[in-house]
Amino acid sequence: MKITANNKSLDLTQVHVMGILNVTPDSFSDGGKFNTIENALQQAEKMIAAGVSIIDIGGESTRPGAPDVSLQDELERVIPVIKAIRQQHDVWISIDTSKAEVMRQAVEAGADLINDVRSLREPGALEVAAQAGVPICLMHMQGQPRTMQSNPHYDDLMQEVSDFLQERITACEEVGIKREQLILDPGFGFGKTLQHNYQMLANLEAFHQFGLPVLAGMSRKSMLFKLLDKTPAECVAASVSCATIAAMKGAQIIRVHDFEQTLDAVKVVSATLNNQ
Repeated sequence: MKITANNKSLDLTQVHVMGILNVTPDSFSDGGKFNTIENALQQAEKMIAAGVSIIDIGGESTRPGAPDVSLQDELERVIPVIKAIRQQHDVWISIDTSKAEVMRQAVEAGADLINDVRSLREPGALEVAAQAGVPICLMHMQGQPRTMQSNPHYDDLMQEVSDFLQERITACEEVGIKREQLILDPGFGFGKTLQHNYQMLANLEAFHQFGLPVLAGMSRKSMLFKLLDKTPAECVAASVSCATIAAMKGAQIIRVHDFEQTLDAVKVVSATLNNQ
């Protein structure tokens, strides 16, 4: 199993760490730390040196209650950072966006992967993604970021998330996006209660039914800080615990803030799985 883009491929028979690089002033856990090109580039270089496989660049916070960001603001945040990293490094770059025009310009600037919390449901996104020809991560979300945590409800959580992902896979295939370029993210924290999140984590291997790579992103999310009654920044150990569980359950990509600690955990998981 692998994904390919821009003359490079990523072997997904092993676990990879995706480092989060939020170039937003209001991200829930690290807002404002990396919203200059210099700071973002420094952080990217730390990730690359540590062994991160993918850098996920986002210019719009999707935390519950986050305000919408204009197209122009988002482009001004992410495009210069993508260009700066691409000029100096061959690392995989992911653009975390739902806007078709941001996807288009990001791929032109050197992004290798589109990571969309809305699963290409915004106007024009499917068509732009098909033209771009890069891998796409499709994520499940109930509702919209601003209101998704107000009252999430499911009659059958695992089935409904799976049905949604299948529907989006089909939508992608219908516009000519190759199935082997798709990655699935069940969407921890996106329209899910505390119990929903842990139910998904406990049954994460169910999402391998599609035969596609699974991305798990739980780093510093409310499923951790609400459970522990801590701030997001105090949830490093909990985040690494979730990453470890996800990797043991076969997730191929783990999206995290605390990349050094997670890379250590992933090495331990890989050593364990390779000796079964």
